[in-house]
Amino acid sequence: MKNHAHKLDIELQNNPAYVRRQSDSMDISSGNNDVSNFVTKDDFLVTSTLILDAKYGRNMDFRKEHVKSYLFYNKWHQRALLYFSLFVNLTLGIFEKPAVPNFELPVWATMFIEVLCLLFFIFRIIHTAHVEKMENLWLDRKYILVVIIILLTILDMFGYIIWIVIAPGTNAVRWSRPLRPFLCVNFPEGRQVRQAFRNIRRSMPEVVNIFILFTLTLCLFSLLALKLYSSKNLYFPDGTPYFQYYMDAIWQLYVLVTTANNPDVMMPAYDYSNWWALFFVAVIIVLLYTFMSIVLAAIYNSYRDNLKKEVKNVIYTKRRKLTEAFEILQEKNDDHYVIKKPCWMELMKYVVPKRSDKQHELLLHVLDEDNKSCVKKTQFLYLADLLLLPLTEVKDRMTLLEKHLPGLYNSRVSCILKTIVKHRFFRWFFDSLIFINAWIIGFGIKDADWFFLSIFFLEILFKLYTFGGFKFFKQFWNIFDFFVVNGALILTTYNYMENEVKNDSYVLDLFLVMRVLRLFRTFASIKRFRVVIMTIVSIAPSISTYGAVLLVFYYFYAIIGMEIFHGLIRFHGYNMTFTELNNYSFCGNAKLKDSNFYYDHYCSNNFNDILKSFVILFELTVVNQWHVLTSGFVLVTHPAARLYFLTFHICCVVVVLNIFTAFILEAFVLEYTLSKESKLESVLERTLKQFGTGVTENSDKSVASDDNESDVEIIPDKFSSVKGLQFHVKKRNQKTMHVMLQEMFEKEIEIETF
Repeated sequence: MKNHAHKLDIELQNNPAYVRRQSDSMDISSGNNDVSNFVTKDDFLVTSTLILDAKYGRNMDFRKEHVKSYLFYNKWHQRALLYFSLFVNLTLGIFEKPAVPNFELPVWATMFIEVLCLLFFIFRIIHTAHVEKMENLWLDRKYILVVIIILLTILDMFGYIIWIVIAPGTNAVRWSRPLRPFLCVNFPEGRQVRQAFRNIRRSMPEVVNIFILFTLTLCLFSLLALKLYSSKNLYFPDGTPYFQYYMDAIWQLYVLVTTANNPDVMMPAYDYSNWWALFFVAVIIVLLYTFMSIVLAAIYNSYRDNLKKEVKNVIYTKRRKLTEAFEILQEKNDDHYVIKKPCWMELMKYVVPKRSDKQHELLLHVLDEDNKSCVKKTQFLYLADLLLLPLTEVKDRMTLLEKHLPGLYNSRVSCILKTIVKHRFFRWFFDSLIFINAWIIGFGIKDADWFFLSIFFLEILFKLYTFGGFKFFKQFWNIFDFFVVNGALILTTYNYMENEVKNDSYVLDLFLVMRVLRLFRTFASIKRFRVVIMTIVSIAPSISTYGAVLLVFYYFYAIIGMEIFHGLIRFHGYNMTFTELNNYSFCGNAKLKDSNFYYDHYCSNNFNDILKSFVILFELTVVNQWHVLTSGFVLVTHPAARLYFLTFHICCVVVVLNIFTAFILEAFVLEYTLSKESKLESVLERTLKQFGTGVTENSDKSVASDDNESDVEIIPDKFSSVKGLQFHVKKRNQKTMHVMLQEMFEKEIEIETF
């Protein structure tokens, strides 16, 4: 037995595919240890993949034997191809009939492109089936929905081809096109949008209960309005009977709840008797200010609970991945399982290969609170969050002038200039000039353009000289200033040389006005404005998520709207002669004669192509005059067309926008209540100090910060235990909403349960 173990030990030591765990208690010759005491490269590969999954929030339960295929699945070019295919699949609506003018492609061309997209989707599903455990794949609803949508699309394409062959010239319908945006939701890469849809779905039961009561109350008020006004023989200004029909009464009062027809709907009754205003005031108070406020409160309450569940699921998944990764590499040390330093250093080469060994060692010291050169399980669970901290090693921070002209750069005059530029009053001076510049632009004083452009150009030169190009262009506002000021200078010089009138150069005016946008940076430095601006910055990525949710609804309703309303309303102009009026009628449809839709010049608001459809759907989302837009399409079709616009209003305005409002409220509260500095950031700085380094911040009172982020430069002092170690930590004043929510709910999850 000893000979066999000794032989195995020699083979493993000579095999580069294996790395032996370094443990004082490990003795392979004793025969008490087996191959499990050795870690293969595949083990490190699986472990690093699990850690990266935890870091990036991926929740696919991949098969360990297919880890390399899973890594290929997550390559940036594979994701880029998926996003590109989804984008192309959606943009086919621009080229398919009814197409945007001058963009229509033959049917065979659009179908060929769609087939290519579907083939890649099928490849992606097959690849997923290869790398993920099958018992998980076919129980996952998102994959089932993707497969169903692909099969329905193929069935629709075959049916469409057969239809146009059997009955050419007839109006064939591609009924699967509204399903296209749901592919974006149900692929794993659309998890943020999918979470938003889950929140909507889970919030609906409570909202539905309130909406049922709202509908019953609306019907009661409509019945009361019918009884009050039907016998008065009143009419709207366009001649429409005033509350003569029950369904019309329900519609009019629902529009009133959206405030779109207020006070128009009240005026005939109000003119008849001023006392009738009390009825409409009661409707608004009960249905709008009471019921709709309760709907918002219910959505917010339900949304917050569902959001908490979503975030907890993300945290559980992250910790489960890290626990699984830890158990692959764990070693018994006294009474605990740990990952020791040699194994850790090797692991970090797989996880963060571009970082140096010094950074790998620093990460170990941050997690190793006991200073035993090993990481426990409870400490290892913070690794994914630690990897997200922007820590970089400083190798050389000298500017080009300091390298090549040190005498000039370090001269007395140069040092005075650099001190002035780094001082906070330097920034305040130029911020005040921006205020003055904005005031001058607002009053149309053109003669000062050259002066301000020259001053701002000097500011850029001084900053480049002081900080160097590398550090200068790392700041967003510096990049913004550089392109705006230089662009304005170039255009101003060109106009001067060509003797052109400045008023004719709208591009130059745009550059000059854009320069004033830097005021937002100034506002962000003021305490009373900081929370609002930081909230906006924090939720900016998440706004795109809700934008994608609206896009799904927009695309769905746009395709359906084009199939129902295409060609019924057209824009032919408004200043026409009598002959032209007879030829083109009213918005291309005589049914719109004497309608508010025509007299308000809404003819361009139609569903004749997907871009126009998106515009009119956005107008409906804004709500103002949405009832006039609806009335036009009702006149050219049927009163049942109101259901299309009503369901869109409920989905996008009542539900999605209210959930987005709840999201904004939660973000604002979090920005007020959560600490600006995470636990790991403070631990990192403390560890760096213990590691023998000093910490300085360029946000010191005597140093001007170029943006709203403070940089912490970790500079070794003369007593540093690690010679030559120097780091740069970018401390963000703002956190993303996702990170803030994790910090809020992570404390409620016990680590010991993993």
